[in-house]
Amino acid sequence: MATAFKAFVNSPVGPKTTHFWGPVANWGFVLGLVDLNKPPEMISGNMTAAMCVYSGLFMRFAWMVQPRNYLLLACHASNETVQLYHLSRCAKAQGYIGKKEPEAQQ
Repeated sequence: MATAFKAFVNSPVGPKTTHFWGPVANWGFVLGLVDLNKPPEMISGNMTAAMCVYSGLFMRFAWMVQPRNYLLLACHASNETVQLYHLSRCAKAQGYIGKKEPEAQQ
């Protein structure tokens, strides 16, 4: 087990590199933004949309960089999920998504 741990520590994506500490720091976005009890009226649609674009771009970056950064990919995929959920809550609160009124029949 000690050799496996030593191999991880010295790997190209281990804790001696930014490939490890960057994603660890980014988990703060996901953990800090899972405020599911926040009223939807307080959610900024513009900021949430910007975070969706940001996470989408960095998911692609995490996949394309060599060596592939699966920790960063997982972090941004989680953040994208949270942000899309908040964006849907915001859109429902503002009336963009919801029940459509049946058209009056003549």
